[in-house]
Amino acid sequence: AEPGPGPGSPIGRVGGGLEGSPGGSRRVFSPAGEFREFSRRQLRDMERLFRQYDAGKDGFIDLMELKLMMEKLGAPQTHLGLKNMIKEVDEDLDSKLSFREFLLIFRKAAAGELQEDSGLHALARLSEIDVSTEGVKGAKNFFEAKVQAIHDASRFEEEIKAEQEEKKKQAEELKQRKAAFKELQSTFKQ
Repeated sequence: AEPGPGPGSPIGRVGGGLEGSPGGSRRVFSPAGEFREFSRRQLRDMERLFRQYDAGKDGFIDLMELKLMMEKLGAPQTHLGLKNMIKEVDEDLDSKLSFREFLLIFRKAAAGELQEDSGLHALARLSEIDVSTEGVKGAKNFFEAKVQAIHDASRFEEEIKAEQEEKKKQAEELKQRKAAFKELQSTFKQ
């Protein structure tokens, strides 16, 4: 079993881990439960990236922290561009990114929902992997995660094909039973 989030983790804390709901009740945010399209390793890497740029250690990336992040990733943005980046995924309208909202960037990028020239697209693309900074081990982990994602997709396709084959088999059996019944019925009519 893999260890859970550490004490400095934005998961499970107010801000990054707890999401407020309109009724005033709070629920714990579980990234592995909500973002199933990402492996646990990818979630850990994204959490590490989030914490790296959360300079205030408050469980949020605010406008200035996002500005620094984009500059360090080599894709500086205008003030308006940064505001638009936050606005695109800011579900609670607090003008800063919680860990959950940060993960939404990568979900949207994977689904192709981000414009090619948008700052969020640049963030997702630049955050994927850089062998020169992550080293060969980081690249190896990245590619292993990609292979696992491809394997998961092919397993899903296999399950669909198996279901289709089962339906065909059941339809054929039904057809044979009907034919046998009609044959039996015709012997009684004579």
